Amino acid sequence: MNRWAQVFRWHQMKKGEQAEKKEESKEEKKAPAETKAKLNWREWVIDPSEEFYYGWLQVMIVPVFYNWVILICRTCFKQVDEKYLSLWLTLDYLSDLLYIADSFIKLNTGFLEQGILVRDRARLHKRYLSSSRFLWDIVSLLPTDLLYLYFGIHQPLVRVNRFLRISRVNEAVDRIETRTSYPNVFRISKLMLYIFVLLHWNACLYFALSSYIGFGTDPWVYPDTADPDFAAVRRQYYRCFWFSVLILTTVGDTPQPTCEEEFLFMIADLLIAVLVFAYVVGDVGNVITNLRDRDNVFFPNHELVKGYLRNRHISKELRKRVNDWYQHLYINRKITRENEILQQLPVQLQTEIAVSVHLPILSKVTIFQNCETSLLEELVLKLTPQVYSPGEYVCRKGDVGHEMYIIKEGKLAVVADDGVTQYAVLCGGNFFGEISILNIKGNKSGNRRTANIRSIGHSDLFSLSKEDLTNVLSEFPAAKRHLEEKGRQILTKMGMLVEAASGEEELEEIQVKVERLEGGLNALQTKLARLMAELESSNRKMLARVEQLEFETDGWVDWSLDGEDAGEDVVEGWGGSVGRGEGVGTGVKGEREEGDGKEPACGSNGEDEGFGEAKGEEGEEEETTETERGEEKGDECDPGDGQTETRQR
Repeated sequence: MNRWAQVFRWHQMKKGEQAEKKEESKEEKKAPAETKAKLNWREWVIDPSEEFYYGWLQVMIVPVFYNWVILICRTCFKQVDEKYLSLWLTLDYLSDLLYIADSFIKLNTGFLEQGILVRDRARLHKRYLSSSRFLWDIVSLLPTDLLYLYFGIHQPLVRVNRFLRISRVNEAVDRIETRTSYPNVFRISKLMLYIFVLLHWNACLYFALSSYIGFGTDPWVYPDTADPDFAAVRRQYYRCFWFSVLILTTVGDTPQPTCEEEFLFMIADLLIAVLVFAYVVGDVGNVITNLRDRDNVFFPNHELVKGYLRNRHISKELRKRVNDWYQHLYINRKITRENEILQQLPVQLQTEIAVSVHLPILSKVTIFQNCETSLLEELVLKLTPQVYSPGEYVCRKGDVGHEMYIIKEGKLAVVADDGVTQYAVLCGGNFFGEISILNIKGNKSGNRRTANIRSIGHSDLFSLSKEDLTNVLSEFPAAKRHLEEKGRQILTKMGMLVEAASGEEELEEIQVKVERLEGGLNALQTKLARLMAELESSNRKMLARVEQLEFETDGWVDWSLDGEDAGEDVVEGWGGSVGRGEGVGTGVKGEREEGDGKEPACGSNGEDEGFGEAKGEEGEEEETTETERGEEKGDECDPGDGQTETRQR
């Protein structure tokens, strides 16, 4: 019964787990909807570097240019305004709506503070409302359309305040110029657009001035509109635009002005033409200079090379080969100085660009397959593009290999020594010379080229030098062993690996160990020599000290040998009395012998009491007693022994 109960419980637990999983999956499905529902527009903040803001700037170009182009046209060409009034009013208020939306976006656009995007809406609102842009935006949105009630509906000039939003166009143009892949083309297009707007305004003002003076009153103004040939609106605009082009380009062939207004208009146009001409020439000159600088960076300077070849009297055949090489670079837009171009970027961006361009090619090399990604990223920065002309040798048999090659585009032939017989043809994606840069032990070729490789046509290759590979592999020891093992496998298949390579490797390892031992032995010898020098120095110092002590103790020995009563002389030498001298000279040994339970030796004068304590009657009595005892015992001993003992002391 218990067994069935356990099975039932297990079954219930499984059901519960399945139900929980279903609930979790339902919650995950509902999560996106909830996040969408939780999106609060009141907390929405726009990042000025994101795509939405960039797209919105492009949208704002349309209403601003609409007001700058259409309002002046409707004001000067009355027929245009009267004929399409409903269309213009619709477009006017659509542009106003875009202006209002643009103000709302400005109000919620974040800004960077210490590199971090500020998302506090209160700070964003305060910053925008206290800026000068807010005043210009408010003025551009004033409801000046109410002046229609006073001047009439056909007076679009009352909306002239809409021109004040031109700063939005300048910002959009700057953003586009920095992000476009063709900045020079964009600069020329921007210049043409500005010139068109200027010519458009000048044409409209010319037509308005002609209307003020009177159509057809003189040859300078627009002809009489009563004439059917000049009555059409399209004809009016085209003729005025053509007249404006003649004036601003200073081509001439314009009628002579006759009244003051005409003279003033011509003077103003000529002055503007001079400024516009200078601006156009300067801008176009900058574009041309940028193009030349770009070519000089991308390609080597051909003029310098041609001058060098001409001054050195190089043969025509060789000069033709050089010219063909340059021509190939220019026609096919080949870049040979990629590293110099990308030097202005950070290292991380350089790596990412190089990885996106060259990593697929590098990963095709057999020895680099299954290597670490970080290793390949390091090697990618070391690749150098090279271009070879038809018939040019990339490498010759017997040359020492300093780099390997990867074929990007073109065909190369493996030829015999005669340069005609072809053994094989290498195409794009192939590689060669990879074994010569690894220094594999036992390689029969000895890191020398084993074949002649010549370019059939124009070939684009990437070269990887031996030094660059060695420097990179020094930081990746595991990858180095892996590459060497792959290289050995390739040499084994080719029969280029010496069989005794393993024995040679062992010998080389032993040699390395011996060299290490010799180095350690040299270090120990150096330390031993240093210690010996220190020992000799300490010995010299010790001998000097001993000599000093001997020099200081020479006087003491002389004093002990003068006279029969040595104790008295010594005491006199110390500056004490006779009784005290006896205690000093002989009392010490006697005292030690008495302490050991022995009788004092012959010649000793007993204990040295009284040394430094010669005051009092008791001291004198004890001193005389000890002296008498010494004399009694001294009679029994050999005087020579006493002298010897005294000398030793």
